[in-house]
Amino acid sequence: MLVDSHCHLDFPDLASQVSDILQRMQENAVGCAVCIGVNLEDFPKVLALAEAHHQLYATVGVHPEYTDVEEPTEAGLLKLAAHPKVIGIGETGLDYYWQKDKPEWQRERFRTHIRAAKTCGKPLIIHTRESAADTLRLMREEGADTVGGVMHCFTENWDIARDALDLGFHLSFSGIVTFKNANIVKEVAQKCPLDRILVETDSPYLAPAPYRGKQNQPAYVRHVAEEIARLRSISSEAVTEATSNNFFTLFKHASRPWES
Repeated sequence: MLVDSHCHLDFPDLASQVSDILQRMQENAVGCAVCIGVNLEDFPKVLALAEAHHQLYATVGVHPEYTDVEEPTEAGLLKLAAHPKVIGIGETGLDYYWQKDKPEWQRERFRTHIRAAKTCGKPLIIHTRESAADTLRLMREEGADTVGGVMHCFTENWDIARDALDLGFHLSFSGIVTFKNANIVKEVAQKCPLDRILVETDSPYLAPAPYRGKQNQPAYVRHVAEEIARLRSISSEAVTEATSNNFFTLFKHASRPWES
């Protein structure tokens, strides 16, 4: 069974379709999905999904693109992360695409998340866009390697990938890896050790081929796994087994829902 390690089922585009989404997951052998927190105001909706459905888990964090929201504190994140269905800290990180002046508040917010993750022992879900050098620098300075995590929707080059891998992090590939011109992402998907790869959809965004441009959903993570298998000249079954094992090795507070 596959795991969609990153989706946003609480977003309005998907929230009204959860029953159908879960059915499509089952039909496509996707046994688990993680609903990612992006701000504290909407976290109750994320957690409610995880509480209501055995095949869903949640994370808590404040995305670096969100500015006019409640600012996280380490104590606040720890309180929310204590829930048994919250398996990670994030989405967090740095985004200099939207925040071109590289504000210090963004870096301090990232540090807060890393410290919370280290304290509670739950992995980080990291977003980086046009900010890889600073993202890795802060990860090193704050000792993110002691808790680990995943570089979500990875789109950087192999040099950045190798640095993240050296810090003990996993790389998660989204539907972008299926895009014809995504040569850098495809190269990394070929070179990355198989035991450090995760797959995701980032639903409702980034639908893989053949659904590119349409609304994404966790069932489509199968196409991500199939493309990685094609790039590595191995079976889809091998990618499914490896990425699911990797997920549950990293996210130790999650268990295989299909076995319960």
